[in-house]
Amino acid sequence: MSHLLHIDSSIQGDASVSRALTARAADAWRAAHPDGTVTYRDLGADPVPHLDTAAGLARTVPPEQHTPEQAASWALTVALIDEVKAADTIVLGLPLYNFAAPSSVKAWVDHLFAYGLAINPETQEGLLGGRDFIVVASRGGGYGPGTPREGWDHAELWLPHGVSMLGLEPRFVTTELTLAAAREQLAHLKPLADESRAAAEAEIDALWTTAATV
Repeated sequence: MSHLLHIDSSIQGDASVSRALTARAADAWRAAHPDGTVTYRDLGADPVPHLDTAAGLARTVPPEQHTPEQAASWALTVALIDEVKAADTIVLGLPLYNFAAPSSVKAWVDHLFAYGLAINPETQEGLLGGRDFIVVASRGGGYGPGTPREGWDHAELWLPHGVSMLGLEPRFVTTELTLAAAREQLAHLKPLADESRAAAEAEIDALWTTAATV
């Protein structure tokens, strides 16, 4: 049976563009996999803890030597990796915050780096590959070729490197200028924002159309 892991990370609630688009992707996936199941994780509302001095070394210390804090952190890492392993498809919402990924997404990735669970300690092979990893990225401004802030989107640049050792290979669906409707100085860019949103929606709608017609 097919299984989807649907992850949001925006802190914008109902106003979030990335949440609206990941929900659209989840609906499209369900339509193509009517017998499939879904696990939902909301890193915006319920973030996983960042690695700290009390528990962060849990992934490098043998479990039998764990402190209580490390044992709790390790248990969460196991649960997060199990969620990934159970999924055929992952849909992750990735808004751009201050030119980078939300810290909650970085914390999620950090928890996945566990040798023996997500990485083969002898071969260094990633053990989480073979999954369709769709990343729905949203940007408030414009960062495309020729724009003043071309190259300032460090979230989309970072994530493929961040998960490469795990065997995950993200495919991006990106919409930008999402703040054009709310910021007066960007109002003249609203037609471009609408065009970008429509293109992302069309790309999402086509993701699993082949599976739906097989």
